[in-house]
Amino acid sequence: MNMILDTSHMTNLATIIDKELLDAGADHVLIVDVTGNLIMERGSLHMEDISSLAVLSAANFAATAEIAKLIGEDDFTLLFHKGDRRSIHFSRFGKEYIIITLFDDNVSLGLIRIKSGKAIQELSSILYGNEGRQRWPL
Repeated sequence: MNMILDTSHMTNLATIIDKELLDAGADHVLIVDVTGNLIMERGSLHMEDISSLAVLSAANFAATAEIAKLIGEDDFTLLFHKGDRRSIHFSRFGKEYIIITLFDDNVSLGLIRIKSGKAIQELSSILYGNEGRQRWPL
């Protein structure tokens, strides 16, 4: 998948992430494609290897899709992992994108799920447009 996003589109994506997730208490948010390419990241965490997180998250979704098939599901669109200090929530939207949200115990999973859903609606309108097709193919 190849696409071009100009400065105004990137600014709009950042505004949505800030408003819906970071302002709600998330520590860091990434948007990646299903092959692990980082599209955007926002937040306060200083991660040395963000590229590995993007690629491993995409691989995690690919592996989980195969598990879904084994139990008779078409796919799973949401994943969640809880740690001692930090948790990570993944939501795939469309067929191409994953939003990854890192948060600590001060933020509830329910809030992250609600805010992710709102963010996905807005992000989709930028990345897919009203027709529901990916914009800007090269």
